[in-house]
Amino acid sequence: MVIGRGPSLTEQVTAHLKARITDGAFEEGRIPSETELASDLGVSRTTVRDALSRLEHEGAIYRRQGSGTFVNPQGLQIRSRLEEIWGYEQLLRDHGYTPAVRVLSLRTESASAPDAEALEVAAGTPLLVMDKLFLEDDDPVVLTSNRFPRAVVGHDADEADAARPIYEFLERQAGRKLAYYLSDLVPVALQADRADLLGVAAGTPALSFEEVGYDAEARPLVLAASYFRDDLLRFRLMRRRTPA
Repeated sequence: MVIGRGPSLTEQVTAHLKARITDGAFEEGRIPSETELASDLGVSRTTVRDALSRLEHEGAIYRRQGSGTFVNPQGLQIRSRLEEIWGYEQLLRDHGYTPAVRVLSLRTESASAPDAEALEVAAGTPLLVMDKLFLEDDDPVVLTSNRFPRAVVGHDADEADAARPIYEFLERQAGRKLAYYLSDLVPVALQADRADLLGVAAGTPALSFEEVGYDAEARPLVLAASYFRDDLLRFRLMRRRTPA
């Protein structure tokens, strides 16, 4: 297969190699040499080297001195990189689900003092509040609530706009790019209203993300909260020892 050239060539090669690894395409888990891969994919060795470095960083492969590069089966158990920004639709696909999104509400609220502090606006500033539910078939899996300063998102959004991943929504609606989140991972006992939306009993333990999303100039764009069904979705990460 020859990879078509585009703005994210390294990402294309990384995704292609990862798919081949997942499919068990490499005999005995041994990755071909950079030269072989470059010839096979029609790209430079530098692009292949960068792609392999990314896969090694993810834990999908490892290098054995004098022997070559090999698939790391343990690393393949990590379906979503917590340090990356992804849409929840893709998160569900990565976990083997067929996702759907339901926009629950779009409304305007005045910023509370804590929300105003997080978003660096004055208390009482109008916020667009967007609540969404992500489902696998009819089973709710993730509940999200996102708060944007009206001055950021501008004119009213409709349901089709709101159904997009947040980074797409901000680019289309506000012309702003989401660069990163600062995230707290918080265990919670679900309140009755959230538990009902997620189809579980009130007080059920769940993992939540409490996040502020920023642009590349460190300006806050969105205050986000997400709640995950622990029985349907779990996160796994690889913790490494830092070389001495």
